[in-house]
Amino acid sequence: MTDSSTSLTLYPVSLDLLGRPCLVVGGGPVAARKARTLLECGAVVTLIAPTLSDDMEALVPSLHAVERRRYRRGDAATFRLVVTATGRPEVDGAVYADAEGAGVWVNSADDRAHSSFILPAVHRDGAVTVAVSTGGLSPALASWLRTRLAARCGENLGTLAQVLADARLRLLEAGGRSDSVDWAGLLDGPLPALVQSGDLDNARAIVRSAVGH
Repeated sequence: MTDSSTSLTLYPVSLDLLGRPCLVVGGGPVAARKARTLLECGAVVTLIAPTLSDDMEALVPSLHAVERRRYRRGDAATFRLVVTATGRPEVDGAVYADAEGAGVWVNSADDRAHSSFILPAVHRDGAVTVAVSTGGLSPALASWLRTRLAARCGENLGTLAQVLADARLRLLEAGGRSDSVDWAGLLDGPLPALVQSGDLDNARAIVRSAVGH
């Protein structure tokens, strides 16, 4: 357990949750947001909550299982990842204790002391994810930074990533080396603006010229 005022160096990571069993405890709007994000990442989500908000009810058809009851000791042990958002410290604390005891990663909404991982503020555009964390010290600052970074980077980041990925794949298939290309120079040039404006033909031409394939 870590006090929220403690300064920690956290290890940033992007988890592959596709097909992996995850548990959400709590049926309110906050829990619904957490469950929705897990579903978007392809997780197999089980929900435990005695009552469900309208937001959560709307997610029920997409959930793997729904158990309309209170959390019971040991429920967390069989999952890869757990999120608890009941709004009741005694329940979230019990979920945390169970998950920690079973070696399962757990996040308690708005409760840094009962979390083994925290969730950053996120902006997504296709395969590109921009995530900002303040180590749990100020979610408001993380959201503020996320919004401004997303605005600064502009739209179509996912498309830009795909254009670069296609070129990199052609280079590797031709026996070339990825580090032979000045990718930073490409990105500092007109390429991002071309993609943002939708001029993909010229964008791809610039990349092909730089890559040589």
